[in-house]
Amino acid sequence: MKIEIKVPQLPESVSEATLLSWNKKIGEFVKREENLIDLETDKVVLELPAPDDGALVEIIGATGASVKSGQLIAYFDTDVKSPEKSQASISSTPEPKDNKTTKAAENTVVTSSHGASTIAMPAAKKLAAENNIDLSNISGSGRDGRILKEDVLNPKNHASSRVEERVPMSRLRKRVAERLLESQQNNAILTTFNEVNMKPIMDLRAKYKDLFEKKHGAKLGFMSFFVKAVIHALKQYPVLNASIDGDDIIYHGYFDIGIAVSSPRGLVVPILRNTESMSILQIEQQIADFGKRSKEGKLELDELIGGTFSITNGGTFGSMMSTPIINPPQAAILGMHAIKERAVVENGEIVIRPMMYLALSYDHRLIDGREAVSALVVMKDALEDPNRLLLDL
Repeated sequence: MKIEIKVPQLPESVSEATLLSWNKKIGEFVKREENLIDLETDKVVLELPAPDDGALVEIIGATGASVKSGQLIAYFDTDVKSPEKSQASISSTPEPKDNKTTKAAENTVVTSSHGASTIAMPAAKKLAAENNIDLSNISGSGRDGRILKEDVLNPKNHASSRVEERVPMSRLRKRVAERLLESQQNNAILTTFNEVNMKPIMDLRAKYKDLFEKKHGAKLGFMSFFVKAVIHALKQYPVLNASIDGDDIIYHGYFDIGIAVSSPRGLVVPILRNTESMSILQIEQQIADFGKRSKEGKLELDELIGGTFSITNGGTFGSMMSTPIINPPQAAILGMHAIKERAVVENGEIVIRPMMYLALSYDHRLIDGREAVSALVVMKDALEDPNRLLLDL
C-alpha cells in the first residue's frame, strides 16, 4: 500500500523546518520506526520514522528544502517486504533529482604524480573544483587514503592555495542570530559583575562527591549549587524572574531555569521546570541528561521552549569574563566563568583562593541597578556560605 509521508505537526512557535538528508534511498528496505530523514527546526532536529516495514518509492522533498507542517515530502510502499524485493525496486524506480548517482559513482579516483591511485570523496572533489586545487597533490587522511574535505581545507596540503568554503547557515544558527540581534535591539541590556570565592563549594563537593555518587549514581557538579543560588536570589527579587509583554509586566510564580549547553549544532538552552521543588540530585540528573542528549541531538522541542531565567557557563571553555546576552522574553541571565586561583584579602591578610567572576545581564527597562546588583550579591553570599541555602537566609 502506498502511503504519504508528510512533515509532522510542528509547534506554533516553529513555522518551518529544513530537510537535512534522507537516511534511506529509494527502494531500500526499511523497518518500522527506522529514521527516514532528519528535520531541522530552529531549536532541535526531529526524526521522521518509517510508518511501517517497506520502502520509499518517491522523494518529493529535496535535501535542504524548507517545509511546513503537513507538507507532503515522499511516498512509502508497505508492500515491499524483503531486501530482495527492495533491490528489485531500486532498479525499476528512478532516483530523486538530488540523488541520481550512487556514492560509489560520486567518488573520484585520483592518480598522483607518482602513479598511485586514491579516492576523493564527493565533498572534497567539489571543494577542490571550486578552488582550482589539484587533488593529485593532496594526501588523503581518510580510510584507505581517501581524500576528505578536511584534507582539501588543510593548508599544509597546498601551501600556494587560498581555500574558502561557502556553506549555508543552519536553521538553528540563523534563528540564534535572529534572537541575539533581536535581544540587543529590543532590550536595554546592562551587565553587573561580582566575584565569588568558590572554596566553600569546592570543599563541600570534595567532601561528599564520592558518597553522593555512590548513593545516587550521579556526579555532584557545580551547576546545581548555582541553580539553587539563583532561585534563592529570584525569590527575594522576583522582578529578575519576570518578563515584559507589551505594556505589561508578567511576574512568574515559578522558576523555569534555562541551562545553556553546547551541542554539535550550536548552543541550545533546555529548561529545568519548577526548579524551586527540585533537589540537588534531581538538578544534577536533569542537567547530565540534557548534556548527553544535546550531543546526540535527542532533545525534545518542548524542552527548549519557555524559561524565566537562564544560566550560561563560559568557564567550561576557559572564559574569564563576558557579558551574556538575554534570552527573550526573559529579563536576565547569569554568566559563570573559569575558576582561577587569585590573591585576595581576607581579614587583612593576602591569601590564595579559587575565584570566579560572575556576570548578570539584565533588561534595564524592567530591572533597576539596585535590584540587579543586590540579587547578584545574594547569589555570591549563598555560594560562599551554602548553609544560607539550607536556612533560607
